[in-house]
Amino acid sequence: MSRVVLEGLEFHARHGVFESEGVLGARFVVDAELYYDFSGMADDLNEAVNYAAVYEVIRQEVTEQTHQLIEVLANRVAQRILHEQPRLERVTVRVHKPFAPIPGIFRDVYAELTLVQGTG
Repeated sequence: MSRVVLEGLEFHARHGVFESEGVLGARFVVDAELYYDFSGMADDLNEAVNYAAVYEVIRQEVTEQTHQLIEVLANRVAQRILHEQPRLERVTVRVHKPFAPIPGIFRDVYAELTLVQGTG
């Protein structure tokens, strides 16, 4: 299956359980894998998934909404992308919170969700 990937989209947002996260905000990174068959497709944006429109959905959900859980944010992003891009067969969304307020040394924390068109 073919896919288009938007990787490493960075935003400052205010998601989290703690009050300080809502006040100060933090960096969030989003990846979206857009699965649809584009083999043999004409060189015409009208036949493709518009990944600029997908970026805008992600930006809106990450920066204009607030959630306590990155799992909920990942679900909201994936649901909207599938709804607004009916050519998609499947979408995988990862919401990274690399500076999550947890004790210890870690590289990243992320929530990942895959949804299939027509099942969500």
